Amino acid sequence: MLVKSRAIFASLFVSFSTLSSANAMAAPLSTEVVAFVDEMVSKHNVSRERLISTLEKANKNEDVLSAIARPWEAKPWYQYRPIFITDARIEKGLTFWKEHQPLLTEIEKKTGVDAAIIVAIIGVETYYGKFKGKYSVLDALYSLAFHYPPRSKFFRSELAQLFLLTEEEDLSIFELKGSYAGAMGWGQFISSSYRHYAVDHNGDGKRDLLNSPEDAIASVANYFVEHGWQANAPVAFPVTALPDDPAPLLRDNLKYNQQWKELKANGVDVIAPYAIDENTPVKLFKFEHKSHEAYWLGLKNFYVITRYNHSPLYAMAVYQLSEKIKAKMQ
Repeated sequence: MLVKSRAIFASLFVSFSTLSSANAMAAPLSTEVVAFVDEMVSKHNVSRERLISTLEKANKNEDVLSAIARPWEAKPWYQYRPIFITDARIEKGLTFWKEHQPLLTEIEKKTGVDAAIIVAIIGVETYYGKFKGKYSVLDALYSLAFHYPPRSKFFRSELAQLFLLTEEEDLSIFELKGSYAGAMGWGQFISSSYRHYAVDHNGDGKRDLLNSPEDAIASVANYFVEHGWQANAPVAFPVTALPDDPAPLLRDNLKYNQQWKELKANGVDVIAPYAIDENTPVKLFKFEHKSHEAYWLGLKNFYVITRYNHSPLYAMAVYQLSEKIKAKMQ
């Protein structure tokens, strides 16, 4: 009995020590994280226990913080363009289009979103599903929400959306992988976009943007429709004439607060297959090449592409890639 009692005591001691060690390893949540938990409980009725147990396991990722501090979109156009406009990516896009041609044709007819644009988006985002991201989405959003002050408000919102998304779609919050900004799947949807714009196109009862190219294709199109894509309308035109000093016509933001008649009156002209209505909202963009600067006129559909990624460089890369793949399909 004594030996048995000692064995039981030893077993209990080991269990208690293990539990104590585990509790000791879990760092106390910061006041910001606690406030986030409180808000999630009161606003979204998410389990406090689930929130705490999950966030205690989340890790600050220095690679994420380093990556967001040097985004590709900070590069000049002549360095940014070669990342995405390559012969290999164009050929891969052609293969992807042919493989999914019936679906892309169906989606284009149904939504009005050009198949070439959908193909280009997936090509720019993940090289047609090859690179969907290596970072833990939980860790990425946790790092940016609580350790990246410039955009902490946005990423705390995305972290909240991640908790809601994983509950709604029955996803493991610990297994999700994505970009350093927490974007996921073939089309790299952030959590809020996944929740609001993803569709179940293949009818299997899941909005699976992680593994289903069919759902991803339909969801990219839905995203564009919801942001005002205009069917059979142009995206952008190259500028052929400018005033001596075009700088006053450029704007830092992405808002289209100019009309074509204003730019034309100031000496801007473009290569266009038809006369542009003078009241059309437009925006002048400058793209830096090594030896010169190129100017383009952005129209509504160019603006819609920037809703996917708020960068003129990104929108132009998508547009030019789409045009090159489309030319190969003809």
